[in-house]
This record gives sequence, structure tokens and C-alpha cells, in this order.
Amino acid sequence: MSILISLFLIGISLSMDTFSISLSIGTFNISKNKMLFLSTIVGIMHFFMPLFGSILGSKIITFLNVNVNFLLGIILLFIGIEMLFDLIKDDDKSFDLNIINMFLISISVSLDSFSTGLGLSAITNDVILSGVIFSFCAASFTFMGLLIGKYSQEKLGNYATILGIVLLFILGIFHIFK
Repeated sequence: MSILISLFLIGISLSMDTFSISLSIGTFNISKNKMLFLSTIVGIMHFFMPLFGSILGSKIITFLNVNVNFLLGIILLFIGIEMLFDLIKDDDKSFDLNIINMFLISISVSLDSFSTGLGLSAITNDVILSGVIFSFCAASFTFMGLLIGKYSQEKLGNYATILGIVLLFILGIFHIFK
């Protein structure tokens, strides 16, 4: 039972990045279908990334010498800059949330679950159960963030969008210098 609680707490902590980014993205005029699709993709990535992390992670990280936090920070800054340009140029406030952007977002918020997969064997040997819990948490937090962002946009207007973009910049800079 304590393993399940630990896995849910890890799943919630892994979902904080996706929640923050979803708040920002939700401030744009995103359809419910795209909200569901993005939540599903993020959930799927949070299922597979710990699996890949537990199987391949240590080999890939040592071979490529990749700083996961730096990569995440660059992607978050890229998304924030793209959202800022969309805010400046478009009056209808529609961020182009296409398949490529959804994939970039889901990869960026799932990088921490990849690195979590490296040490997952210290907690449990059941990586499938871990992936299911992480996936559920991430998809739920993504959808909640998108809904809250959409609601705040309706109530606060451009201030919510600007706050979301600032949040992305802060998260990006935080991860670059982490």
C-alpha cells in the first residue's frame, strides 16, 4: 500500500510541469477535442517514458551526455516565445496547437518521468503499474490545467494569457539553470 501512495505522489509531482504549461496553453482558444487529445498524448508519454528510462535511460544519458533539464528549459522557452508571437499577431487569440506542438509539449513535460524511470527500480519492480499511475496523473493534471486556463481566460482576458507566457518563461529559465 505504501508503494501505491509513493507512486501516486511521484505521479503528482511529475504532473506539475504539465499542469503549469496547460494553464498557459488553456488561456488560448483551444477546443475540447484538442484538450482531450493533448491530455491523452501527455498521458501516453508519461506511461512510456518511465519504461524507456528504466530500460534504456542510463545507457542513453551516459552515451549522449544529455542534460535533461536544459533541454526541457529550451523547449519551454520555445513554446513561450511562440505563444507570445501568437498573442501579438493574432486578435482572435488562437495558439496553433497542432500535432507537432502537442508532441513537443508532451515530450518536454515527460522528460522528468524518463529520468524518474532510471531510479524507479529502487521503489518498485512493477514499471507497468508505475506507468499507469504516472499516465493517469499526467493526463488528469493536463486536462485540469487546460480547463482552468480556459476559464481564467474567459474571466481575466489577456492578463491570463500574459501570466501564462510569463510562467512558461520562468519555468524555462528555471530548468535551464537547474
